[in-house]
Amino acid sequence: MTVMPEAGFSLLASDLHLSPAQPHVTHQFGEFLRRHAGGAHALYLLGDLFEYWLGDDTLDAPLAQQIIAWLAELSTRGTQVYLMHGNRDFLIGTEFARRCGARLLDDPCLINLHGTPTLLSHGDSLCTDDLPYQAFRRQVRHPVWQAQFLALPVAERIAQAETARRQSEAAQQEKSAAIMDVNLDAVRALLRAHGYPRLIHGHTHRPARHSFELDNHACERWVLPDWSDTRNGWLRCDAGGCSFEQLA
Repeated sequence: MTVMPEAGFSLLASDLHLSPAQPHVTHQFGEFLRRHAGGAHALYLLGDLFEYWLGDDTLDAPLAQQIIAWLAELSTRGTQVYLMHGNRDFLIGTEFARRCGARLLDDPCLINLHGTPTLLSHGDSLCTDDLPYQAFRRQVRHPVWQAQFLALPVAERIAQAETARRQSEAAQQEKSAAIMDVNLDAVRALLRAHGYPRLIHGHTHRPARHSFELDNHACERWVLPDWSDTRNGWLRCDAGGCSFEQLA
């Protein structure tokens, strides 16, 4: 899919991990939408909007209803909303997107972002050194696994998601920081395959701008920040480039 924003500016965010257990982060997201996103041409949410998503048959949950209302209002006011799956909310479906007035993006997705070819990704597919995670990712992204999971009662899906979250947190304690970061060879291969665009992704929770040369091409990679009770942030891009912003 190719998306071509017009003049103005766009905002990109990821890894909010919204959940009822962290209402302050939800409040911050609401403030971000009210104070900063309303004038944007587009808002790109590049995965892990939710701590986990159990299927579009859970849309009546209070948190889901709140986020749907906020994003639908933003869309109605003229800001195009785009959603990408993350490693926690890969089960977000077309019904959730429809109610938000949003469009689902493939991962990766090459767009023309205010005049600059830009490749968007959640980023977890680039962490190729983490072999157990990549095996898990292949499993849960398979349509057969997803159909079987979504056929379970919601209570059982919640139990499995909580177990998976605890296991993931325990596994991260035993992994080196390098293994959980993107593999630079994977980054280089991705950029070569798409004509050396600017790359924007999240997932690693290591916000930064990386500039480097690849095959005689000047390249840049932006890593989006995660959100928590103590941190938030997003990327603002226009025809002049990109910069990090955050709530005061």
